[in-house]
Amino acid sequence: EDLGIELVQMMENAGLHLAELARSRFSRLRDVPVTVLAGGGNNGGGGLVCARHLANWGAPVSVVLDRPPNAITGVPAHQMRILRRMGVSFLVEPPASTGLIVDALIGYGLSGDPKGQSAELIDRANGTHAPIFSLDTPSGLDTTTGSPADPCIQATVTLTLALPKRGLLTEGARLVVGRLFLADISVPAVVYARMGLERPRLFEEWTLVELALPQG
Repeated sequence: EDLGIELVQMMENAGLHLAELARSRFSRLRDVPVTVLAGGGNNGGGGLVCARHLANWGAPVSVVLDRPPNAITGVPAHQMRILRRMGVSFLVEPPASTGLIVDALIGYGLSGDPKGQSAELIDRANGTHAPIFSLDTPSGLDTTTGSPADPCIQATVTLTLALPKRGLLTEGARLVVGRLFLADISVPAVVYARMGLERPRLFEEWTLVELALPQG
């Protein structure tokens, strides 16, 4: 807020980098049906940005929300309106088969076990054989303690943002995080300095960095 960097800018960076990471796994996106599971918060908004970029690059994308569309407000609602104007499909339930799942249901604001539609979508995602790419954290993981809730997404890849959350680096989180990457969402070094944090120059070579997880 002090520097004037808006949420919509950081959300755009988060969703774009997740889309880039997903694209790096496949040689032809047009052959990969993508299902984006999105919640109503800013994590969900990042997932909707990811959906836009993947659709622009030729992937057949469908979005499943964990709540009625009219319950989504603010910047995430702005992202949703763009997708609707683009003609991206919004489904009530996930399709029977998919080539990639983007998990953007619940971010670091998790409080207790996922409930209702969010919990059902997590269970259904875990029951598929498709790779799951999670934005910021696997939905259902406590990013402070590293304890998975019931249920919790079992991610193939997790792309976290700006700096890794403590819980992602714990032994308990290792089985649900998958490969862990860190993305630059344009938080300037001065912000970390004002918070008393020393941040190494993580993104000098590229905007995505893979992080090593503890081995059991």
